[in-house]
Amino acid sequence: MSETKKNYALPIAMMIALFAMISFVTGLTNPLGVIVKHQFSVANWMTQLGNAANFIAYAFMGLPAGIMLKRLGYKKTSLAAVAVGFIGVGIQYLSGLSTNGFVIYLIGAFVSGFSMCMLNTVVNPMLNTLAGGGKKGNQLIQFGGSVNSIAATIVPVLVGYLMGDVAQAKISDAAPALFIAMGIFAVVFIVLSLMELPEPHLEPASKQKVKEKYSPMSFRHFVLGTVAIFLYVGIEVGIPNFMNLFLTTSSEGTGGATGFGMDTAMAGSLVGTYWFLMMCGRLLGGIFGGKFSSRSQISFVSIIALVLLLAGIFTSTDILVSMPVFKSDISFGMTTVPVSIMCFVLCGLCTSVMWGGIFNLAVEGLGKYTSTGSGIFMIMVCGGGILPLIQGALADITSNYMTSYWVVVAGVCYILYYALFGSKNVNKDIPVE
Repeated sequence: MSETKKNYALPIAMMIALFAMISFVTGLTNPLGVIVKHQFSVANWMTQLGNAANFIAYAFMGLPAGIMLKRLGYKKTSLAAVAVGFIGVGIQYLSGLSTNGFVIYLIGAFVSGFSMCMLNTVVNPMLNTLAGGGKKGNQLIQFGGSVNSIAATIVPVLVGYLMGDVAQAKISDAAPALFIAMGIFAVVFIVLSLMELPEPHLEPASKQKVKEKYSPMSFRHFVLGTVAIFLYVGIEVGIPNFMNLFLTTSSEGTGGATGFGMDTAMAGSLVGTYWFLMMCGRLLGGIFGGKFSSRSQISFVSIIALVLLLAGIFTSTDILVSMPVFKSDISFGMTTVPVSIMCFVLCGLCTSVMWGGIFNLAVEGLGKYTSTGSGIFMIMVCGGGILPLIQGALADITSNYMTSYWVVVAGVCYILYYALFGSKNVNKDIPVE
C-alpha cells in the first residue's frame, strides 16, 4: 500500500498543478472583460465574448480530447494541452500590441479554451481513478479544486491591481499576468516530459477499431450530469463576472445598467474573495468528502445557494454592509459593499464543491466508458460561455445587473434536481468491464 502511494504521489501532484493552471488561464477572461468594456465601449453581453470564446472551444475539443486520452494516454494529451495553452496565452498578449486587439484577443481566448478543455479531460478522471472512485475520488478532486481556487483568487486581484483606472485600462496592462501564465506553462511542459504517468484508460491499438454497443450516453445519470455541468460552469463564471461589472460600472451612467462605481482594484479583491471562498469550500469538501456522499453535498449547497441568490436579487443595492475582502497584498481588510454583493460572494462556498460532486456522480459506474465520458463532459463546459452571454443580454434588456441573476437561480434549481433524483444510475445492466 505504501509503495502504491509513493508511486502515485508525483502524478497526483502534477494533476493538481494542472488544475491550478486551468483556473488561472480561464480566470483571466473575467477582469479582461472589464477592460474590454471600457477600451472598446461595448455592451455587457459583448464583454463576455472572450469568456464565451474560451468556453465554446470546449464544444469543439471535448470529444477529440476524450479520444486523444483514450488513444494517446494521459502524458501525451497533457503535453499537447500545455503547448496549446502557451500559444493561446501568447496570442492574448499579442492582442495588446495590435490595432485589431479585440479580434486577436478573442482568437487567443478561443485557442486557450482548447488547452483548458484538454487539461480538464486529463485531470478530472485521473484524480478520480488514482483515488479509487467513489467518495475518495470526489475527495481528491475537491482537494485539486481547492488549489484551482487559489489560482482563481489571485487572477482578478492581480489584474485589477495592474489595470489601475478602469476608464484608461488596456489589454496590454495585463501583460505581467499573461507572462506568468506562459512561464508556468513552460515549466510544466518540461516537468511533464520528464516524468511517468500511469495510463489506466489507455486503449490498446488492437481494440481501437472495435465498435462498442454502448457509450457513456447510454447511461441516464451521465446524460443528466452533462446538463448539470453545462449549467454549473455558467453559474460559477456568471456570479463573479457580473458582480465585477456591477461594481466597476458607474453609478451615474446614462442608459444601460448602472453599477456601484467602485475602483477596479477593490472590485477585483471582492471577486478574488469569491474564489477564495471557493477554495475554502473545496478544502472542506476534501476533508469531509470521505464522510458525506456527493449527492448529500450538492443537495445541501444548492439549497444554501438558492437562499443567497434570492436574497441578493431582492435586497436593495442601496443597503450596505461592511465585509472582509481578500486584498492584493495577501491580507484581509474591510470594505463597504451592497448586501446583494455580499450574498453573491458567499455563493463561492456553495459552488465550490459542485464541479467535483457532479463529475463524480456522472461517471460513477461507467467503467471503461470513463475516458470517453470525460471528453463528452468537457463539451458541456461550453455552458461557461453561453450562460453568461444570456445573463449579459438580460442585464442589457432590463438595465439591471441584479435581474440577470435569475439565469443563475434557474441553473441551481436544476442542479438540486440532479442531486436529489437525476444522479441515480438506472443502467446497471450495461457491462462496463
